[in-house]
Amino acid sequence: MNAEVIIVGGGIIGCAAAYNLAKEGVSVLVLEGSDNIGNGGSTRNGGGVRQSGRDPRELPLIMYAIRNIWPKLSDMLETNVEYYQQGNLRLGRTPEHKKILEGLTDRASACGLDVRMISGDEARRINPYLSDAVTCASWCPTDGHANPLMATMGYYKMARRLGAHFISGEKVIELRKIKGRARQVVTASGNIYEGDTIILAAGYESRFIASTVGIDVPMQPVLLETLVTEAAAPMFWQMLGTADADFYGHQTEHGSFVFGLNSGLEPFAKPGRPVSSSGAASAACRGIMQYFPSLADIKVVRSWAGWMDACADHVPVISPVDEVPGLILACGFTGHGFGISPAVGMVLSELAMGKTPSVDLSALRYDRF
Repeated sequence: MNAEVIIVGGGIIGCAAAYNLAKEGVSVLVLEGSDNIGNGGSTRNGGGVRQSGRDPRELPLIMYAIRNIWPKLSDMLETNVEYYQQGNLRLGRTPEHKKILEGLTDRASACGLDVRMISGDEARRINPYLSDAVTCASWCPTDGHANPLMATMGYYKMARRLGAHFISGEKVIELRKIKGRARQVVTASGNIYEGDTIILAAGYESRFIASTVGIDVPMQPVLLETLVTEAAAPMFWQMLGTADADFYGHQTEHGSFVFGLNSGLEPFAKPGRPVSSSGAASAACRGIMQYFPSLADIKVVRSWAGWMDACADHVPVISPVDEVPGLILACGFTGHGFGISPAVGMVLSELAMGKTPSVDLSALRYDRF
């Protein structure tokens, strides 16, 4: 099967790109290596749609997405993505935490973001469930959160409705050039697909796939874990984080709390799809209770783990590749991909169609390495 654009990876980035291309009448084929769409980080994340705490190189994408796409995404996709724009509190308890938060806030403010430092008392006026241990916070009122599973599935279903083709369980193992241009995608089943443009959006697997045409994106796998609680009565709608990034999360529309963490247990993780650890969940819960003691008796009902494609300089590669015409990279999102995915899907479609991207991507080019 051939298409004008072949997308390798059926996560939210690939699905969003497919939607934007199909909407413009471009023929699209998406190849997903696992049996399920969104089987990687797209459905294994904390759901943050935040601008605060980001590298300035990513800010243009997330600011564009929050201004122009997220507020209307549920209507666009005819799926409730459970988007709430009720702000982001990044919390601190120590003088060192305050220094970290001040640095993040100053850099973001310099880029035009509405974010400021507030005292612990101001933070408790915004969220009265915070403990007295919180002495400071950064506050960005335009941040929020959404449901990763619903957003990914929304993009997937609408892309299909618009004519995009998806094949799951079709693991890509090689890219091939014809007359110097990336044109063919080879899968483990022996199938060969051909397209005018190939978008590589397969998370950490992108590193191995790109290497088959001599390209290396410096990434490493980092283990992220997430836990979900039983449902509780609505308490607060802000997105939450901490200066040390020891946990992040929010309360969902369903009433459950979703919290994510980086356990640091990569050397001991199960190969392939990792499993979450009781030790990491317990440590996260102890940390969460220091900030939210009222959650102490809420039960954790499940947890899961997944690999993050951590790029060497902590921001993604969203870029054509001069050495391999026809190849566009979209990988190395370093756990920051969900919030920017609507804007990334848009700019990837623009790159594939030969248009100037609506957001400046110069700081995210592959050749920065």
